[in-house]
Parts: sequence; C-alpha cells; structure tokens
Amino acid sequence: MSSAERAGDEGVSLLYDLSKEELVKIIVDDAKNWLAHDGVWFQAVEKRYGMDVAVDVDTEAWRYFTVIEARRIMDRLGIKAGGGIPALVECLKHRFYARLNLQDVIEQDDTRVIFRMLDCRVQSARKRKGLADHPCKSVGIVEYSEFAKAIDPRIKTNCIACPPDEHPETFWCAWEFTLSGESI
Repeated sequence: MSSAERAGDEGVSLLYDLSKEELVKIIVDDAKNWLAHDGVWFQAVEKRYGMDVAVDVDTEAWRYFTVIEARRIMDRLGIKAGGGIPALVECLKHRFYARLNLQDVIEQDDTRVIFRMLDCRVQSARKRKGLADHPCKSVGIVEYSEFAKAIDPRIKTNCIACPPDEHPETFWCAWEFTLSGESI
C-alpha cells in the first residue's frame, strides 16, 4: 500500500506500526465482535418473529456469507477453486470461527475428511448459562455445504451430528466432506 493510500485510510494505516502480538489481539477481538453481532442480530429477529423465522433468516444469511468468506480466504491464500479436500481443510483453518472455537480434522485423505467443532463459543456460553443447545443444524448444513462447494463444487457435505442432535461431550458438531469423482 502506498503512503498516499495509507494516509487516506486511518483505520488500516494505524495497523502498519503495530507488533505481531498486537495484530493477533486485534484479529481475535474483531472475530469476537463479529460473533457478538451475529448473536445479537439473531436474538433481535428471534425476539420479534420467533425462533423458526430467526433460523430461516439466519440460514439465508449464511447461504451468502459463507461463500463470500470462502472466496476471500481462497484469494488471500492463493487457492484456486477445485483444490479438493486439501484446499477445504486449509480454508477451514482461516475462517472467523477458527479464531474463536477449537476445531480439528480427523480421518483425512484425498477424498474424505471429518471436521469437528470441539469447543463452540456459542454453545459453551449457552451451557454455562444452563440453556439448551442452540439448534444450529439446519443453518450448519447450508453453511458448511456452501462453504465446501465454493472451495470445490465436487465436495459433498454430510452432517454427522449437530445440535439439536445428540452429540458426545467431545465435540459439538461434526461434518464429513467427500470428494465426488466428477471433474470440475
């Protein structure tokens, strides 16, 4: 970025003089702010129109946001569409959620992978408050399916478990991604 461009965007230009530790702190804080906005937005819709409408609206929002997020991650990392399971696994590491939640990948090979959310900030907060799991499966199906398809249209997504499904204490949700034999 040129000095003229830096001077015109104070919100970005001030970042250039910060340490790596300060930048990481800002990235994590920005991710928390994003998630807080997502939560209060959802609660406002739920309060006004009820849970079913809130989930429907949230699903539609995620249908578009997750594709935007996937494409921006791919651009940032120089990943081309059609990169299969390795590209998906790499992009999952760079989502906003990866800054806030504990996740892992198991059983990975060239055509299949299992992705698990071991600790979910939203669900853990609900648990601490004595609330039931947030029923996010219908949103998650759209979110993860569309994210994976943006990375590689050949990837199919299967929900292993996600609230309101029963799940073990070791994870909140788990997703299986498989690469079909179709070429792109």
